Amino acid sequence: MKKLIYRIVIMLLIGSLLISSYFIFKYNREDKEQEEIYEEISKIAQESSEKSENKEDNIKMEDLYKVNNDIVAWLKIEDTQINFPVMQTKDRKNYYLHKDFYKNYSLWGTPFLAENCNIKTSDNLIIYGHHIKNYKMFGELEKYTSRKFFTEHKYIQFYTLEEKSKYEIIYIFRTAVDGSFEYYNFIKSNNEAEFETFVKKCEKLSLFSIDKRAKYGDKLITLSTCDYTTKNGRLVVVAKKI
Repeated sequence: MKKLIYRIVIMLLIGSLLISSYFIFKYNREDKEQEEIYEEISKIAQESSEKSENKEDNIKMEDLYKVNNDIVAWLKIEDTQINFPVMQTKDRKNYYLHKDFYKNYSLWGTPFLAENCNIKTSDNLIIYGHHIKNYKMFGELEKYTSRKFFTEHKYIQFYTLEEKSKYEIIYIFRTAVDGSFEYYNFIKSNNEAEFETFVKKCEKLSLFSIDKRAKYGDKLITLSTCDYTTKNGRLVVVAKKI
């Protein structure tokens, strides 16, 4: 009887090990596949830029737009892994949460602009991305909880089909999706008071003091990802156009 129990336990342990190994292999394979996809589309964007008359731009999206016209921008932070297309589907909420650039299922997903944002007219462009381990995708934003990293990576390059823009990071904070601060609903301010209310809340939550601040009339980008230090947490980075 004891031998039978022993064999059953051994078989269960082996089974658990095999299952764990399979999921680790599957996850690592998906990681590699996603990295290859982003390398591929980044190469297309850079090759497209080389054909442009404006050599100062190092990202051009025309060729990518021909492949998938859901692309609305390209997001890049120098010396980080953040170098991604930004997608938008106004009629399909969170469509790219688990879709790659080619609309295939993806654990990583693709950074996407909130469906109620207008790339040209919104005061605040809210961009969502997954918090992937090893600082991949928007997992890189975790590094911004360090003042030293922030000091060395203050600027966001933002390319649309029509222009190249530069944004300076001014607020970094953690919050929770509990209704206490609905930063994800601030798209356009109707007046200066609304804008100041948003800014002051960002300043209050900010992990450390930053000399620069937003003023009424500034255009903002808000990068949002999951934060695992609290229930339903979010890590948020806000930058203003300069």
